[in-house]
Amino acid sequence: MAQKIQGTEDLFGGYMRAWQHMQDVARELFGSYGFDMIETPAIEQVDTFVHGIGESTDVVRKEMFRVVSGALFENLLAAGSESGLKAKQRMAMRPEGTAGVVRAAVENNFVPQGAAPAKLWYAEAMFRGERPQKGRLRQFHQVGVEWLGAPDPAADAECIIMLMEFYKRLGFDLSQLELRVNSMGDEDCRPAYRDKVRDFILAHEDEMCEDCLERAQINPLRSFDCKNERCQRVMRDAPLVTDNLCDECRSHYEQVKRYLDAAGIPYEEDPTLVRGLDYYTRTVFEVEAVSSGVGAIGGGGRYDGLMELEGGKQTPGIGFAVGFERIALALEAQGSSLETPAPSCVYVACASPDERAAAFDVTLALRQAGIRCEADYQGRSLKSQFKQADKLGAPICVVLGSEELAAGAATVRDMRTHEQDLVPLAALPETVGTRLA
Repeated sequence: MAQKIQGTEDLFGGYMRAWQHMQDVARELFGSYGFDMIETPAIEQVDTFVHGIGESTDVVRKEMFRVVSGALFENLLAAGSESGLKAKQRMAMRPEGTAGVVRAAVENNFVPQGAAPAKLWYAEAMFRGERPQKGRLRQFHQVGVEWLGAPDPAADAECIIMLMEFYKRLGFDLSQLELRVNSMGDEDCRPAYRDKVRDFILAHEDEMCEDCLERAQINPLRSFDCKNERCQRVMRDAPLVTDNLCDECRSHYEQVKRYLDAAGIPYEEDPTLVRGLDYYTRTVFEVEAVSSGVGAIGGGGRYDGLMELEGGKQTPGIGFAVGFERIALALEAQGSSLETPAPSCVYVACASPDERAAAFDVTLALRQAGIRCEADYQGRSLKSQFKQADKLGAPICVVLGSEELAAGAATVRDMRTHEQDLVPLAALPETVGTRLA
């Protein structure tokens, strides 16, 4: 029997309605902030992610799914390496959303010289070759926003405020969420800070894991994210970025916090928060659902140099992403749910095969009026059709028999009270629509 790949899920029924609801909430909220939706390809050139996410990250080195055609795969096997591949032949499945959106912004010139910022949001599947576990899948879904061309710290604050409002509208108790913020500096002050952290790690090399010793040479700040308990203890004494910010980065960070304070957004400063991707600069933030057991449920930050890395002109950017699957688990832990009720359905029943054509016409008329309805397509008895209507949760059943058709009408039956009326066929859409409302 064919089976889904481990670490993937089928979205259907209430779970699919939950994903659609999350998108609906995003569409309404983000739209009020001026964001338009974008969808980028699930497959991009490898370099799109290497430039943006960073070659030293676990995402690029260990988790990114590489994609080749069948013919190309045969050539790779024969050659023994991909060294002969052109850039456009080196492809990968999208592991996160920002790099692809920024690539699209560069390629389509979303932010021409002197133009207003581009404000975009997406709801897409992402792919990472991780070990499947609770809240961590190989195909997962994210909602995210990207704001390109706005250097003002107010943009940082508004992104964070919008994110917390998003959680609220999804049904979270905000008192059970913890927002952490930090600044990672920029190209002026971060290099010197990275050197300090590297020197610190090498001074404690006997206590650090092999991965952290490798990170010390490639990206020492990633050691703050190490899951090794011994490394975590050592890194508690490492130099902090907030003690090494330049004046401009410090001023930017302080202004972001002032905006958050003015908006009444509670937060914790976490000087060890570095996020997992290399493109972040200055403001970074992360949200965790306390006691949910799923870890972070979203986060983001500023990435003022990413457009240049993707081949565009210098353009500041900021954004965030939240994971659908983790959101669903965290809400469940809080006793809530993203799922919405199944939409109301009207059932059209016919007493015998002689009324089947009339039932077909009535069904079409109701659907053209925007009313969701179902009918029998299996030759069931009238009693069985009523049972099917109950299983579908239909609050109203439209019944067609010989007597009804002779009168040019239909019986409209309330499936909860069992009350029923004879309604002219021409008035059915309006009458049924009113009763559903």
